[in-house]
Amino acid sequence: MVPITTLWLPILLSAVIVFVASSIIHMVLPFHKNDYRKLPEEDKLLEAMRTAGVTPGPTYHFPHTTHQEMKSPKAVERFKRGPVGLLNVIPSGPPSMGKFLGQWFVYCLVIGVFVAYLTGGTRGPGTQYLEVFRVAGTTAFLGYAGALIQDSIWRGQTWSVTFKHSFDGLIYGLLTAGTFGWLWPR
Repeated sequence: MVPITTLWLPILLSAVIVFVASSIIHMVLPFHKNDYRKLPEEDKLLEAMRTAGVTPGPTYHFPHTTHQEMKSPKAVERFKRGPVGLLNVIPSGPPSMGKFLGQWFVYCLVIGVFVAYLTGGTRGPGTQYLEVFRVAGTTAFLGYAGALIQDSIWRGQTWSVTFKHSFDGLIYGLLTAGTFGWLWPR
């Protein structure tokens, strides 16, 4: 067993490495270029949403029905006519990239803490690199990508986007695993 306090360096360094890698993946490589599309007649739709009083916070589901109404002829017809979807609205104003990037870095640190907790709790000092790599990589991959599949199952995100983000999670998991294996206490 390795105390989590002795793993502060791989926690911090893996977060920095994943942060840099994700920046390269999302800002330099064209991999995610087509993940999001512009709404048709965007200005008209945005004005209609402002007029309707759509506010940030809740996830809007449309057409909205209760469980009791789902099978009613009126609800079935509304679903057939479409569109059907979920809508997340964030606060108005220019995107705060500093805030988003700060939250992403903290998330990377949290993943590192869980990797250290699980790997340190199951592997002792002097454990072979590949054994540390296996446990740390699996834990990191689950942290970065494990829940993404839900977005395609429940939220209608296209499977291609989910697979791309899961592949990113695999890269982040491998980088985290390599960092922990490299800096594991001998």
